[in-house]
Amino acid sequence: MNLNEEKYRKYALVREMMETPAIIRSFNPAVSGRFLGTIRSRKGLFLTGEGSSRLFPAKRAISSSLKKEFFLPVITEGCTQALEYNLKDYVVFAASNSGQTKEVIRLVNDLTKKDHVAIFGLTANRNTKLEEFANDTHVLSCGKENAVAATKSVVEQALFYDSLLRNLRNEKMEGLTELANITEQVMTAAIDKEIIEKVRNADVIYFAGRDNGVAGELALKTNEITRKKSAFLEGTFALHGIEEVMDKNEVLIWVDPFNVDQDKFYECLVKGVGMDIIAISTQNTMFPTIMIPDGGEYAEYVQLAAGWNILVETGISLGIDLDHPQRARKVGNIYVPE
Repeated sequence: MNLNEEKYRKYALVREMMETPAIIRSFNPAVSGRFLGTIRSRKGLFLTGEGSSRLFPAKRAISSSLKKEFFLPVITEGCTQALEYNLKDYVVFAASNSGQTKEVIRLVNDLTKKDHVAIFGLTANRNTKLEEFANDTHVLSCGKENAVAATKSVVEQALFYDSLLRNLRNEKMEGLTELANITEQVMTAAIDKEIIEKVRNADVIYFAGRDNGVAGELALKTNEITRKKSAFLEGTFALHGIEEVMDKNEVLIWVDPFNVDQDKFYECLVKGVGMDIIAISTQNTMFPTIMIPDGGEYAEYVQLAAGWNILVETGISLGIDLDHPQRARKVGNIYVPE
């Protein structure tokens, strides 16, 4: 995708995706500094929100944290289930781009009634209910999104959590300019037309990969951008029963395939089911592969950008209005004061 051709440029979704490299390039890791003292005084960090405000930002933060020496527990759950949890020893970050998501506001109000005083908000808009009710709120710099599918805001949320955890460990957050350049390269890269044709013609698009937010977020974006059914198959879940109901008219996109088990995926799904597998990877695989640069410690951002490119090209090929789905809304469940 690119902004040079009208078929892409006319959509707010594409324009907002293409703002992402500049957001990465200008991100200031110091913005999370004022929250550090409170986090250090608690026993854990709880990251919550709904949909895109939680999937990639929170799960990437957890995955990144688990790869390092243990510092403090970082966990996530949706806001409604979190109502059942004892969070008194946790700093709670509640993310909502609109700042008016009902489930988020409900949880914040519930915690406030329990005298919880470490409730922070993360939003893309000013003067919202979230900012009013939370103890403190960070407002993203990316600005309002006009497309229904959240994109640039998702990346800035993830960068914020990334900076938060790095600052807690006294680690520098370097290499953002390079990440911005790679992200732009990946989003504008041409994708083999045969791959897009396979995705375009699929009845269901599965995403497989690590539970680090990338494949899960892309599965959600598939619904919003291509209007096709999708599912996230965590880890090697695709080998553990679901193949019984898979069909040759479906496709699986494997994000950063494990070096092990590729042969088993081929045996069970390609040969056994008759379906196509497409890989997003820094190296060649057994399957048709969309090659991407190695993003190192920022690899997940690069993988997400590659997935966006696939979905936009698929949506364009299907003649879909990328900005205006028929049922999905920008704010899925809006808060209404009682």
